[in-house]
Amino acid sequence: MAEEAIKKRTNDTCETFCYDEKLVADLKPRVERISGVEQIFKALADERRVKIVYVLTLEEELCVCDVSNIIGCTTATASHHLRQLKKMNLAKHRKEGKLVFYSLRDEHVRQLVSIALAHSEEEVPS
Repeated sequence: MAEEAIKKRTNDTCETFCYDEKLVADLKPRVERISGVEQIFKALADERRVKIVYVLTLEEELCVCDVSNIIGCTTATASHHLRQLKKMNLAKHRKEGKLVFYSLRDEHVRQLVSIALAHSEEEVPS
C-alpha cells in the first residue's frame, strides 16, 4: 500500500531535475510583477468578504446595514469586513448623513468575482 502511495505521489513530479535556462531567465524577473496580488486573494479568501464583494457585483452600492442583513451578521462585523475590503483597495465608500454606502472600487473586482464564480460552477470531468 505504501509503495502505491509513493508511485501516485511521483506520477506528477519530474523524475529527473533539469530546466530550460533561457526560459527561466526570461520568466523569473517577470514573476516579480505579481507581487502584492496575493493580498487580493487573501482578502477574498474570507467567506464573509467574498459574499460582500459578490452582492456588490449585483448592486452598484449598498448601505452597511443592508450588507449586514444580506450576509447575516451584525453591522459591526459587516463594517469591519467592508473596511478591510476598502483597505485592500477592493471597495470604496461614501457617507450620506448617518449612513455609509459601499461599492466596488472598479470593474476589475467585479470581473475577478464573476470569473471565480463561473469557474466554481464548472462541472469537473470525471
